[in-house]
Amino acid sequence: MTAPETSRTPDSLAVYVHWPFCRSKCPYCDFNSHVSASIDHARWRAALLREIDHYADRTPGRTVSSIFFGGGTPSLMEPATAAAVIEQIGKRWRLDDGVEITLEANPTSVEAALLAGFRSAGVNRVSLGVQALNDADLKFLGREHSAREALEAVDIAARLFDRFSFDLIYARPGQTVEAWEAELRQALSHAVGHISAYQLTIEEGTPFHLRHARGEFKIPDEDTGAALYEATQAVLEQAGLPAYEISNHARPGEESRHNLAYWRYADYAGIGPGAHGRLSIEGEKLATRQHRAPQIWLERVERDGHATQAELPVLPEERLTEMLMMGLRTVEGVPADRFIRETGQEMRGALDAERLDRLVEGGFLIADAVGLRATSEGRQRLNALLPALLG
Repeated sequence: MTAPETSRTPDSLAVYVHWPFCRSKCPYCDFNSHVSASIDHARWRAALLREIDHYADRTPGRTVSSIFFGGGTPSLMEPATAAAVIEQIGKRWRLDDGVEITLEANPTSVEAALLAGFRSAGVNRVSLGVQALNDADLKFLGREHSAREALEAVDIAARLFDRFSFDLIYARPGQTVEAWEAELRQALSHAVGHISAYQLTIEEGTPFHLRHARGEFKIPDEDTGAALYEATQAVLEQAGLPAYEISNHARPGEESRHNLAYWRYADYAGIGPGAHGRLSIEGEKLATRQHRAPQIWLERVERDGHATQAELPVLPEERLTEMLMMGLRTVEGVPADRFIRETGQEMRGALDAERLDRLVEGGFLIADAVGLRATSEGRQRLNALLPALLG
């Protein structure tokens, strides 16, 4: 069972910090990540601190419940940068006594060696991009580490951090249910509390998109993909890490508190190139977005103190859509009081009753006094479920 929403205070804030640089671009990745020959770490550190100041000025008195260093590859930043960011956030806001501070890391031997430095900097949780546990698939995915390096990095993380997670990608070319189940069991021999398992998708604009269109490789068909998804749920639940979100599994109490802030539609500040935020200011929820290009972001922060490219109010109908898009990904769904808080209406007032009842009768949704949540079948079909519910 996930952490109760009531554990968050009304002034809680999550902070996302984007580090846009990677050693190389993975062929499946459509994130805002860039390969750079050289990085002026001192200059980037100063810019991140300035943008933190900007958003702290906009949201004074808030309590930060989680900090997440994402990317890109944040483990390529200097640990001193992470330390400075954490310190500045603590100066400008208040850090919750149980603040979760996560850093994404690649499990190469070079980056694994830096984990102790990040632990000293204040990071208390790491998320390792393992992705696969065999070298052939790691090469296909464009990863720079071997399976042996990955497991060694996981073991280092286990020694240094009380909480850690690692990512796996399934539905790889030629992957069978039996092979995936065996890989999951191998992963479970190293996992402690949390595993993220993502289905490989072909995103437009990526090298994989072009290669897939050329017929250079095939991913499993829809039926096999569904069987792989169901195997993921079964193996991890049996091992004591049930799904709490479509792609995330954890032992009770080990859920990612930062990601829960997103899925529960709580406030978060986005710092760094391309980072998005959702902030409640003077009774209005604002959507913020920082400039995506790293060099332009850096120059604008140095000039203006921030590189906000867009700041727009989230309209009531948009709040409903965003809340459902995020909340229905989770097992807990969207509580009844969240409907009232975000839309000013109860669930059946905010939604089309005929559409809702049809999806409930079809076994895709559960609607009751607790709130609205998707069944296992509904979560597996969420991309089709949301349009059917919202029109």
